[in-house]
Amino acid sequence: MHLEKVSIGIPREIMPGEKRVSAIPATVEKMIAAGAEVLVETGAGSGAFVNDDEYSEKGAKIIADVLELYKRANVILKVKEPQQHEKIGKHESELFSENSVIISFLHPAHSVNHEGLKIMAKRNITGFTLDGIPRISRAQKMDALTSMSTVAGYKAVIFAANHLGRFIPMMPTSYGIINPAQFLVVGTGVAGLQSIATAKRLGAKVKTIDIRPEANEQARSLGAENIEFEVPQELAVGEGGYARRLPDDWYERERELLAPHVEQSDAIILTALIPGEVAPTIIEDKMVSKMKKGSVIVDVAVDQGGNCSLTRCGEEYSHDGITISGIMNVPATLPVDATNMFAHSTFNFFSYLIENGSVKTDTDDEIVKSTLVTHNGKIVHHGTLISMGMAD
Repeated sequence: MHLEKVSIGIPREIMPGEKRVSAIPATVEKMIAAGAEVLVETGAGSGAFVNDDEYSEKGAKIIADVLELYKRANVILKVKEPQQHEKIGKHESELFSENSVIISFLHPAHSVNHEGLKIMAKRNITGFTLDGIPRISRAQKMDALTSMSTVAGYKAVIFAANHLGRFIPMMPTSYGIINPAQFLVVGTGVAGLQSIATAKRLGAKVKTIDIRPEANEQARSLGAENIEFEVPQELAVGEGGYARRLPDDWYERERELLAPHVEQSDAIILTALIPGEVAPTIIEDKMVSKMKKGSVIVDVAVDQGGNCSLTRCGEEYSHDGITISGIMNVPATLPVDATNMFAHSTFNFFSYLIENGSVKTDTDDEIVKSTLVTHNGKIVHHGTLISMGMAD
């Protein structure tokens, strides 16, 4: 990897509650060894307990003025998508140097990010989204989505436990046995499987549903009870084993099947995602209305729109006695381990993109095709174009 003409900016994240940072001293050292200049905004690593001196000891330049950092950097590594920077009064998409590159979780299919993408395209920013990395063997070391999903699945259950007004395990008491809490996990990819494992460790009874046979088998291996929902494999499973978007009538069938299980659940963890697209709505208002008072829904799919029609992005609130959690940056609540995993995955992805000192944008490459969002003044990401109503 040759980075002699590359200036890499590591800004401090501005999303409320976001404590992760896109690079750690170990990855900064590697980038500098390859010839790059690395600019780190003052305090960028403080949320993950990494101080400025640790970066500067590895050769990074600490920059107090974030406007200077964006002006000097031709590559920006971020955790979360560009946001409105309240202190500056501008959207972060407006701060990038024209013709620069950003690597981040852009969550481009989510409508809340469309305006930022339009700004990036207009300013000829090349954007790559980390939530688009395909699940193939050669991409494993750069798969930040999988590592962050591990964190999200674990913490989702902790959030649910914190909000529940009852025990999770079966509990013997002086007046008799209290039955275990009933958890329902929708979607058993990485986040869902970690949710199952964590809920089982806490002593819950867990039911699950997924449209993919392999995912259901993995859920059963962790001791969960599958809710049988047979979908033709050609409809359900896409590239890399990820779920595909189903026709609307199949989602209606799934909701009908789930309705009685939703009503019985004390806690529901929602993790059903379609790579690069808006998340499907699995739990509707009328289903929530029949849940027990004091129950909890934790919508891990919120970054891509959410699986529950009542989820509010970035909020936790009570809806008629049901707590609905739509916290968007769940991995930020475990900042030390999440940052270490994220920084290494991002470095490996960036290293892959650099070829002869330039960034790959050839969409004949499977990894590039699935992660490239904006390029040459256009939004090129297919799932985003679908959600914007601009796909052919």
